[in-house]
Amino acid sequence: MKLYAYFRSSASYRVRIALNLKGLDYEVVPVHLLKNGGQQFSQEYLQLNPDGLVPVLVDESTGGEALTQSLSIIEYLEETHPEPRLLPESPLDRAWVRSLALTIACEIHPLNNLRVLRYLMRELKVSEESKDTWYRHWCEHGLASVEKMLSRDSRTGTFCYGETPGLADCLLVPQIANAQRLQCDLSAMPTIMRINAACQELEAFAKAAPAVQPDAE
Repeated sequence: MKLYAYFRSSASYRVRIALNLKGLDYEVVPVHLLKNGGQQFSQEYLQLNPDGLVPVLVDESTGGEALTQSLSIIEYLEETHPEPRLLPESPLDRAWVRSLALTIACEIHPLNNLRVLRYLMRELKVSEESKDTWYRHWCEHGLASVEKMLSRDSRTGTFCYGETPGLADCLLVPQIANAQRLQCDLSAMPTIMRINAACQELEAFAKAAPAVQPDAE
């Protein structure tokens, strides 16, 4: 497998965690989102993903089709390599775990995506300070919702669901990393910080961290 990724991309980070949890071998192909105007806009890369986003997963064992969108990629890995499981067996519990993941992927991440932040600054002429305020507002708002979901539900254990890491943890850890990098206030979110600490103790998460990627700066 080849994973086209950027070390700081939280969507790429999610997929690296999932691949590691599954124990799958993969090659990282760096795609720098800032150098040379953004390598994701090269004609070669746009052949893989016309939207010019990372990550892209190419599984050469199944014909080499380029898979896009981090959640879709993780679901593909879950279906093709079902053990260890990233989703619960119960349909109701799977829906709950997906709702946690989608709260991060659909409610927090899009508002803080690089291309959104670039538009704020380049087109709308928002200052760096105002852009960071925007980022922190939506990140803190979304993570506060995740905190409530986790703290109020009996299915929450050492990890988002029970005692083994899964899909929701793959999404949560990268989002917390971004929040910490932008100095968000997470002091009122003890549940997600406890889960994050538990994840950081595992090799699958440590090996996926941005700082240890081949293109880290």
